[in-house]
Amino acid sequence: MFPSTPTALVAAVPSLLRQGLVATLRERWPALHLTLTADATQVADLVAQAAFGLVVLDGALPGHQLGQLLGRLYGIRPAQRLVVLTDQHLLPSPSAAATPLQLPRHIPPQALMAALASWLDTPTTGAAPYGARPKAMVEPFSPRELQVLRLVVADHCNEEIADHLCLSVRTVESHRRTLLHKAGTRTLVGLAVRAVREGWVA
Repeated sequence: MFPSTPTALVAAVPSLLRQGLVATLRERWPALHLTLTADATQVADLVAQAAFGLVVLDGALPGHQLGQLLGRLYGIRPAQRLVVLTDQHLLPSPSAAATPLQLPRHIPPQALMAALASWLDTPTTGAAPYGARPKAMVEPFSPRELQVLRLVVADHCNEEIADHLCLSVRTVESHRRTLLHKAGTRTLVGLAVRAVREGWVA
């Protein structure tokens, strides 16, 4: 169970990247309780000591094997909300519940805020409580839409998806619009976040 006040652990080396990340988080969520570390060996201990609403891990943080560290974190807290900033594709986890959200290291601030909003927005009067699940889909995905969704989450562009599934680019664009509508999201980042969180993709 995660706290009602948003909390986050950011594990990244002191750099312009971390500075920008911290500034973005504090600008969007002023009440956020933020813990910073540049020591990869501390990450698992910090997660064991406190239930963070979100852990942001820079994949370029030295001193760790990313796969092993992810395994340790999910071993400590299987439901931990985890974002990995990396420009390399991670191997899929055998468990959909233990799959981190992967974002590019140099993601634009607006896209980052959109990706993290459902995890960090604090409750207000009449709003859904922090950590509440989004509304269920009105209409399920077709098998083809799920194929497209998996490739969207894996960060493939329209042309790559079209080549992989032997479709036209216009058909892929149509599938993407349908996915956004059915998932109730406005952006592809939001779609990927919800797809991972809901376990729609493995």
